[in-house]
Amino acid sequence: MLPIIAGAIVLAMVTSSCRVLVNPDPADPITSDGYVTPEWIKARQDGYLAFATTALSPGSATNVIAHAERSRRDPAFSFDAAAVTPAAFAGSFSKIDNFVDTADFDLLYLMNLWYGYRDLLSPELRAAIEQRMVAFKYWYTDPQPTGVIDERWYWSENHRLLFHAEEYLSGQAFPDIVFSNDGKTGSEHKQRAAAFIDAWLTEKTRFGFSEWHSDVYYQKTAVALLTIVEWIDDPVLMRRAEMVLDLLLFDMARHLQKGNFGATHGRSYMKDKSVATDQDTFGLAKLLFDDTSLPYVSTGDPGAALFARAQRYRMPTVLPRIAKFRGPTLDKERMGVPLDPSAPVSSNPEAPYGYNFTDPANVPFWWERGGQATWQNVEMTVDQLTRYGLWESAFFKPFKPLRDIVGEDMDLARVLAQSLAPMLGFGLLTEVNTVTYRTDTVMLSSANDYRPGMFGDQHHISQATLDEYAIVFTTHPKNEPVPYDQWRDGDGYWTGSGSLPRAAQQGSAVISLYTPAFAVPGPPLETFAYLNYTHAYFPQERFDEVVQAGNWTFGRKGDGYVALWSWRPVRWRTYEPSIFTHGLTEPFDLVAEGGADNVWITQVGDAPHFGDFAAFRDAILASPPAVTPLVTDGELPGGFEVEWASPVNGTLGFGTKSPFTVNGVPHSLTNLYRYDNVWSKTPWDARVIRIEDAAGGIVLDFDAVTRIAMCKRAQRPKTTGAAEGIGAAGVSRPRPCNGR
Repeated sequence: MLPIIAGAIVLAMVTSSCRVLVNPDPADPITSDGYVTPEWIKARQDGYLAFATTALSPGSATNVIAHAERSRRDPAFSFDAAAVTPAAFAGSFSKIDNFVDTADFDLLYLMNLWYGYRDLLSPELRAAIEQRMVAFKYWYTDPQPTGVIDERWYWSENHRLLFHAEEYLSGQAFPDIVFSNDGKTGSEHKQRAAAFIDAWLTEKTRFGFSEWHSDVYYQKTAVALLTIVEWIDDPVLMRRAEMVLDLLLFDMARHLQKGNFGATHGRSYMKDKSVATDQDTFGLAKLLFDDTSLPYVSTGDPGAALFARAQRYRMPTVLPRIAKFRGPTLDKERMGVPLDPSAPVSSNPEAPYGYNFTDPANVPFWWERGGQATWQNVEMTVDQLTRYGLWESAFFKPFKPLRDIVGEDMDLARVLAQSLAPMLGFGLLTEVNTVTYRTDTVMLSSANDYRPGMFGDQHHISQATLDEYAIVFTTHPKNEPVPYDQWRDGDGYWTGSGSLPRAAQQGSAVISLYTPAFAVPGPPLETFAYLNYTHAYFPQERFDEVVQAGNWTFGRKGDGYVALWSWRPVRWRTYEPSIFTHGLTEPFDLVAEGGADNVWITQVGDAPHFGDFAAFRDAILASPPAVTPLVTDGELPGGFEVEWASPVNGTLGFGTKSPFTVNGVPHSLTNLYRYDNVWSKTPWDARVIRIEDAAGGIVLDFDAVTRIAMCKRAQRPKTTGAAEGIGAAGVSRPRPCNGR
């Protein structure tokens, strides 16, 4: 019992409101000015460049950038620049010229190539890139060629910034040129883009990232921010982008487990989240944080390539220390903006933070958050889609039958949107409260009480992560698995949820309640159908041991443990060879049949807290969960009441319609702070964010637009009381590195 008692004490410490300045483990890289040393980052950069330049891929802008940067740094290295021709980039140019989605990704990489290395490019290639820069459609309100459907996705968080950064830099490069798409000069485009970038940065400063902890899109947002920092000529915008980039990397650093960005995600796909090396953020995280022994996997990784050539951006030293910190930590974070699409329809809905639903200037704000089809936004959405000819795009075309039903009657449109909110809000990204528990061997992360019962397109609510490969999560599938050669973006078996669970996490345990809020629909809404069971991803061969006992499934990886319980009985699903399994040969799909409603409980632990794996299992099995199904609500399931005594987190109570309790005391699932962890306790909507440990940190003042690195002070004798900034052993709060 002693390890369990010790674990309970540790959990009580990390879950309490008491904050001390932790001593970093490991301590390096520490510098006198609070930023990673040029020598340290150059070694990290050179390591990726050596890997990326093993072979030239002339059609990959980021691979060419790696070759060009290495040739600048290393006189002994050269590459065949003549092989990098306009023909090599035909694929990228075709996407740009034909208004294909993700063309903005390609253009950003080409612009980094042009800004950094155009002297190495042939005149023909330079001209081809420049022609696209001055002909590009930079915003959805700009003119569209007749007969050409614009499939570009302008309005998600990462895409918004990509388009704005590209417009600014094109205008900066060619201020006096008249751009062919709309007849405006480069200077006019630069001015418009500056206002757009200002608005985007202001939102992130106040509300955090709408695509929270995304193992896909944090990379895209990071390289857009880095591009602004590296090339923009406005020092204020550059510094603000640098500060927001610090926050994004702070998010990543706190949610890494051996290179795996295995947190809850606002947006992710099975093709990315099942293995750390598939994550778009993997190369970026490895280069900056180096917390995995696995090698790089992509010689054209945009995050790794662009950070490997970065010169202006210097990362605060505290961030890699956070990524590698080995002590138990509990992180709570609040991000996003509240919006309830199921709220009663009114003529004057409340406008969160002043962002009303009638001003077209707020369209990017609400559309970024997937609010196009909410009843609050539907009138503005219909107006914009009609005004700018967007109904024929692949995304909006499926909504035309609903538009035809309501015609010009916007009152009817609002009522219809509200009644269908559990389905039409499939991509909605509202305020989220995340909780992440992490030790040296295991991490558990979840989004608490996030839009339960609703259809979720790419949301990933909860995950246990033990290393790069050993992970466990549950979903409510939308469709049966189908034969193909890889997990695809739109695969609804593992990606997203037919209905999102109501989850609540306390320390190292999370309870997830699946209770669909809508019945399986028919035409024309059959795309929102779901299956009559839930399931879990539990890849047996990625663990050292897997043991089942009753409805519990246990896994061990090294000294890290995970336990998963299902109220409904479970069985392993086996797959035909025609079904893609990502190389897995042992069963990995744990199916709980019998209904779309279910209770799943996840508990993680490790050897320091529990002792050996058998002791962990015994501790879990000592307290069977008690589940009471509630009365069915018509054709919909009624939900559950659950009580379970976690061996280290207390007795947890939770229900589909009742509050979360810990030892009988109601426990709020809303985080009061923007950040609440051992490195930062920042109030919501604060203008100053301080990130630090006992060795130093960074203070970001978004009003003054200052970024001040903090350095360690000498220890002083421990004082009595709870003076702010006094941590273990009397370590005083770090001071500005310049001594002021």
